[in-house]
Amino acid sequence: MFDNLSSRRRRAAFSVLLPAALALGGVACAVGAQQSSSVAPAALASAKTAAPAAGLLTGQDALGDWTTDAPGVRRKITLADLPKPYDTPSIDNGPKLVRRPDGALPKVPAGFSVAPFATDLQNPRVIVTAPNGDLFVAESGPGRVKVLRDANGDGTPEIVQVFSDQGLRQPFGIAFYPANNPNPTHVYVANTDGVVRFAYKNGDLKATAGPETLVDNISGGGRLRGGGHWSRDLVFSNDSKTMFVSVGSLTNVNEGGNREDERRARIFAFSPDGKNERVYATGIRNPVGLAVHPRTGQLWTSVNERDGLGDLLVPDYITSVKENGFYGWPWYYIGDHQDPRHEGAHPELKNKVIVPDVLLQSHSASLDLAFYTGRRFPRAYQNGIFASEHGSWNRARRTGYKVIFVPLQNGRSSGEYQDFVTGFVTAEGNVWGRPVGVTTDKTGALLFTDDTGNTVWRVTYTGGANGARTARAR
Repeated sequence: MFDNLSSRRRRAAFSVLLPAALALGGVACAVGAQQSSSVAPAALASAKTAAPAAGLLTGQDALGDWTTDAPGVRRKITLADLPKPYDTPSIDNGPKLVRRPDGALPKVPAGFSVAPFATDLQNPRVIVTAPNGDLFVAESGPGRVKVLRDANGDGTPEIVQVFSDQGLRQPFGIAFYPANNPNPTHVYVANTDGVVRFAYKNGDLKATAGPETLVDNISGGGRLRGGGHWSRDLVFSNDSKTMFVSVGSLTNVNEGGNREDERRARIFAFSPDGKNERVYATGIRNPVGLAVHPRTGQLWTSVNERDGLGDLLVPDYITSVKENGFYGWPWYYIGDHQDPRHEGAHPELKNKVIVPDVLLQSHSASLDLAFYTGRRFPRAYQNGIFASEHGSWNRARRTGYKVIFVPLQNGRSSGEYQDFVTGFVTAEGNVWGRPVGVTTDKTGALLFTDDTGNTVWRVTYTGGANGARTARAR
């Protein structure tokens, strides 16, 4: 009786989310002939499938942990690899953060080099490259945006300047407007509870006026373990007509039907002036990072999935985002797999949940992502995705703490991803670096932030890896 009453209360309290889910859930599952999570993993693994490409980790080998990470390791996780809920206990195993060991550097693939670009920052999160080459970094903790300028191209900024600390509350996402324009008029910043913009022209090191508030009704704040997502990202469509804003859930799986989640776990779309709000996609527990494909214009997101179902559930993911798409949270995950904490809820939605494009190791805490648009890396990286994995807390064996690469062909993913930057975990299992933001600078180098070491790292291509030609050589 208690279980039935509890279930009824959950459904009644959370019914406020159902109309949006129904309205947005009309897209059928993206992957046909899906396997149910009730089928034993061993049985699924024994099914006849195409042989994996040489050097590609699949099945249980792809799940791994930090001890199996190394630059160039390739992984592909599929629906068949998902265990049953509670197959292992749910573990609170947050990392012990330590200072970077003397002489320690991240590990990168052969043919690449990595070095600190800027140090002594404070909680650096998202980093973006301005059209003139300046780097804008959101220091979310202190509530400010800084500009880093490497004027002579030597890999070290000569100028580190606070652009603004006015009207910023846990700033995260940063975008220039108009998009893809060499002479932007504004820089937009996503606060935890809204969107502001500053007048901007190329070369501005400091805001010339205070912020203009465009959106002030986004659910903000929250720093709860396993939920309470506070970060908000934003990005413009390639034609600059649409501003996308991501909002993560307040809770892990909303067992209690928290009404504040009515405007969370989704991606909004606005006109650039902050008007004409509409819901673009729902059921996305925490779409931390947003990016738009430079050629196809397709919106992509990097997502933190839910906790509490065991070490290998639920996979985080990177995916293209379908307009009016429904991605399952909180009732389902990764397609038609029902969360046991909502058993029997909303069967009408089961076949409407979109399966993400790229499944990642569970609890990796996938944060920001960016398309590689430089011309210095080998051709295979062009227009592919780099993404940061902040690292696990809800897993017995650590995973994440790295930057990964998702190769794309004609804007589509095969589901494979590759370890690109690793090495932030010590032999004892302690952690000295946690990647967050990623961007390509004006030279074609990859930069990423580390909010544990308070550092921006810079990865350059030095050549010689398999004789690969750079994109510039085309």
